[in-house]
Formats: sequence, C-alpha cells, structure tokens
Amino acid sequence: MMLVNPAPNPAFLRASGSALLVLVVLAASGAAAQAPNPTSAANPFFGSVTAHPASDEVLKLSLDDAISMGLRNNLGLKEVEANEKAIHGQENQAVQQFLPTITLTGDTGVYQHNLAALGFGPGEVAKFAKLLNMTSLAGFSEITRDDLTEGQVHYSQMLFSSPVIAAFKAARSAGNAAHFAKMSARGEVVQQVATAYLHAIAAASEVDNAKALEAEDQVLLNHAHDAHQAGIVANLDELRARVQLQAQQQIRIAQENALEKDLILLKREIGVDPGQKIVLTDPAPYGELALETPEEVRAVAFKNRQDYQNLLNQVDVYKGVRTAYRGQRLPSLSFGGYYGVSEVSGVGAHGNFVAQGTLSIPIFREASLRGDIDAAQAQLSAVNAQLADMRIHIDQQVRSALLDAEASSKLVEVARSNVDLATRALSDETDRVNAGVDDNLPLVTAQATLAAAQTNLVESLYRYNVSKLALARAAGVLEQQYRVYLGQ
Repeated sequence: MMLVNPAPNPAFLRASGSALLVLVVLAASGAAAQAPNPTSAANPFFGSVTAHPASDEVLKLSLDDAISMGLRNNLGLKEVEANEKAIHGQENQAVQQFLPTITLTGDTGVYQHNLAALGFGPGEVAKFAKLLNMTSLAGFSEITRDDLTEGQVHYSQMLFSSPVIAAFKAARSAGNAAHFAKMSARGEVVQQVATAYLHAIAAASEVDNAKALEAEDQVLLNHAHDAHQAGIVANLDELRARVQLQAQQQIRIAQENALEKDLILLKREIGVDPGQKIVLTDPAPYGELALETPEEVRAVAFKNRQDYQNLLNQVDVYKGVRTAYRGQRLPSLSFGGYYGVSEVSGVGAHGNFVAQGTLSIPIFREASLRGDIDAAQAQLSAVNAQLADMRIHIDQQVRSALLDAEASSKLVEVARSNVDLATRALSDETDRVNAGVDDNLPLVTAQATLAAAQTNLVESLYRYNVSKLALARAAGVLEQQYRVYLGQ
C-alpha cells in the first residue's frame, strides 16, 4: 500500500502539522508491514529480539509458548508497536492545540540606554525641561542606567480554528488506524510462528518415520545375513538389504538436518538463541473443520479483518485532511496575554498586563486553497479505491482459503488410506519373504512405497493445518481462534 502526500500549505502546517506528520508515519508503517521477502533485512517479521540466551537446559516449547514468545519478541511487531506509539505522540501534540498554554518567565538585569538614540536629543529634552519648569539642564546625561527585575505569567489558547479541529480528528483516526495495523501485525506473527512450528513438527515426524524404517531395514539385513550364512538365500539378497539400509540412513540424516534448520528458523522468529536446544511438546494437530459458506466467512472477515478496519480509518484520516484545508476559509479566534510585575531601581515595583483576543480572517487565498483541497480529495479517492479493492480481495482470499482447506482435508483422507494399504502390503510381503516364497526385492519395493505414503501423509497433514491457519487469517480471527481451527 502506497500513500502519497501532497506538499502541504505552510500556514496549514503551522496550524496542524502534527496531524500531517501522523499520516507520514502511518504510511511508513503500512509499507514496512507488507514486505514479502523472507529475510529479516527486507521483512522484519522474519527476525526477532533475542530474549532468551542459550543455556544448558532443554527448553520445552508448546505451540502456545511459541506464539506467546513471538508476540513478545518478533522484530516486525516491535517496529509496528513503536510506530503506533509515535503516532499517539503526534496525536497528543494535536490535542495540545486545544489546550491552554501557560508559561512563567522571570529575569533581572542591568540596562543602559542612550536617550539620543531613542529620539530624546537635546532639543526634545529642552522641551520637556520647559514643561517641567526646569531652569537648567546641567548634569543631565543622555546615557541612563537602571536595574530591572521582571516576573510574568503568559497565557494563550486557541478558541476556534476549523483546520485545527479537523486536524485533531484526522490524528485521532490515524491513531485508530495504527491500532488496527498493530493488530494485523500480530496476526502476521501468529501465522508465521504457527506455520514454522507446524513445519518443524512435520520435519520431526519425517525423522521418526525415517528412524522406524531404518530399524526395519536393519532387522531385514540381519535376517538376510543369517539366511545367507545358512545357505538359504543368495548373496544378492544380503547386498540388496544392505543397500536399502544405507539408503535409508541417508534419508534419516537428511531429515535430521532439515529438522535442525527448521528449529533454527522457529527460534529466530520467537527470540530464542539459535544455539538453544528446544523440544516441541505438541504433536501434529488434526481435527475436522466444519467448513462455512463463503458468505458466512466473508461477513466475519468484514467485521474482524484488521487491515480492512485500518483502511476504513484511513478514509476518515483523509476526510479530516480535506476538511482541514476547506476550513482555512473560515475565521479563527484566539486569546492571549500576560500579567507581570516589574521593579526598576529607584522607582519601585508596578504591575502590568496584556489581555487580547485575535480574530484572523482570510481575505483571498483561493488558488492555494483550491489546490490543497484538490490534492486532499485525490488522496481520499485513492484510499476509497483501495477500500473497494480490499473488499474484493477479502472475498477472493476467503474463497481460496475455503477451497484449499476442503481440498487439503480430502488429501489427508487419501494419504491416511494409502498408509494403511502400504502397511498391509509390507506386512504381507514380509510374511512371504519369511516363508521363502519371494526374495527381498518385492519387500524393498513395499518398504519404499510405505515410506512414500508416510511422507505424503505428513506433508498433507501439514498443508491441511496451514490451510486452516490461512482460513482463520482470512476471516480475521487467527490470534483468537487458531487452536479452534487447528482442532486442538
């Protein structure tokens, strides 16, 4: 999302620069939150602030623990939260435009004055002397000196200014938009952390399957070796069993390496030192999801999607900016003044004050005002277009997520059936080999079929869980209901 700001009018900057600065910060935060590159340099959501240094103890980590740590330590979320605080700071500055400003000043000093430089030359002094019946100016010096001590209380307040009022409303809407941007960022963190956790679970399942098949291959190799020593089978069967075992060992090593890399990625996103040993305590979740209609999910999404609410508030922001520019045609009223006490050496102390109201009426700046209003209207039209596109985009995401979830569910059912069939086929073939009916070539084929079926089941279950997370994200309820969608 790209927000383009026109060059603001200098007078309006003086009146409501805080609100416009809010918009600039908001645009920057929105752009950073949608970077697609999977590196923390380009997308901070793939990084974190390390809150847990490595220790000798093994850290037991559930899915809830991982998500909670991600919400505390994820770098992208921290940046969005910092942007929200900055925007609220600018909002407070906009509030100050309505509040009275009171300052207290005091000073003391020695002053020397040149009366001639101030217009009191010899001729003027002589005139004053006649008025005062002074017969002589002997000893009169044009250079005077006095000691002055002052204390003053100053007060100022804006009583009415349409641009200031509109700018405050825009700043408040920008604060709301920043809040929804933060909530959207939290959903991004939950989805990424949960996906990384599920991927690590899938990798751990692959490792377990590889170890189980390796153990079976070791048993078959021992059986083939004993049979060959007894002269029951040919040496080829033993060689074939040994090759199968070593191939399975290679698969197991590769799967263990993949698991360690997945765990490092997970730790990177939740703020755990990459060297810390962790154990995932949650098994791969599985639960049937009662699929809703696209219309039902879309209605939930329009109510709960934070990015949609963000755009709605951005519409209010730009409406406020347009109103602020229009309000520059109206008069503004302010009040200010001070009360102070001045003490001059040899004269004594005396109070003094000023109380004044200022009414400012713009006479003619029509060309500039129309240009500002047109630019603000262009921005508002652009955001309205984005909002209309967002409605279509949400409908597209909801329908795609529902299709993925339904298809993934069917793939899991088929994969489970394939595992059951491959297990039965392997059991039957093992019995045939033990009975001496077949050599171990069909047995090796059956083992490979079972391994492929188990891998396919793990991958299908992972994709099903990820599709359910995507559906919850499309509906805008991921952070609150991710366990419900995962069936936990």
